[in-house]
Amino acid sequence: MKKYLSALLIVSVIAIGCVRQKHSGLTIEDGVLLVGVEIGYPPMEYYDTDGTTLLGFDIELARALAEKLGLKVKFIDTAWEGIFAGLDTNKYDIAVNITILPERRMRFNFTRPYIDSSMTIAVRKDSPFSIEKPEDIAGYRAAYQGDTTAQYFTERLREKGILFTAFSYDKIINCFNDLELGRVDAVIADNITASFYAEKENSPVKIIWQGPSDEFIGICLKKGNDALTDALNNALEELFEDGTMLEISRKIFNMDLVSSVRQF
Repeated sequence: MKKYLSALLIVSVIAIGCVRQKHSGLTIEDGVLLVGVEIGYPPMEYYDTDGTTLLGFDIELARALAEKLGLKVKFIDTAWEGIFAGLDTNKYDIAVNITILPERRMRFNFTRPYIDSSMTIAVRKDSPFSIEKPEDIAGYRAAYQGDTTAQYFTERLREKGILFTAFSYDKIINCFNDLELGRVDAVIADNITASFYAEKENSPVKIIWQGPSDEFIGICLKKGNDALTDALNNALEELFEDGTMLEISRKIFNMDLVSSVRQF
């Protein structure tokens, strides 16, 4: 009986180990999912008031994915302009909060989308400017974060002949800081981030235009990293299925921004 129990214990330990290590070898650092992220883009990823605790939708999502994969998770703070280079140079396994675009798909792997967003225009609540639609920013000063879909949006406006003074910032927080200080007249940003600033208590900011939900955000990986891409897609499906995605969305955004992308 003792020999039987010992053998059974050994088999159980091996079985547990196999479950925990089922995705061993998929990541750069064995047993750890390295996540490249631009910390400072609330409410997706940012520091709490203590300056050390990481908060945000993508932070909770990455932790949930790592748990599904039987991995630990480590976040690597990366400036947005270097986020894709970090993938190419194996600085991390994945980059989160990346809008899926055709030109990006040519250079990188992407998971299925996990959230959708839309473009917005935000102004000060006491703004005297009559900006009700994108064409109305002609002649005004508009801020956006460089190398993002907000920049691509402004470029399309210029192609239509809508002229305005554009200010490109390296951090979205700087866009809204300068809006509050009156250094710019409007901020062009996705609805998720714009809502975060507009819905703060006593916020001086309001959203005056919001476009259709046509931007799908996914997880970006180095081109050819198909095994980890497939594993993440399976884990995302499990998180949708067990309600975790909806739970995180409601916790962070107080609304459902994830269910609409399950069909993709």
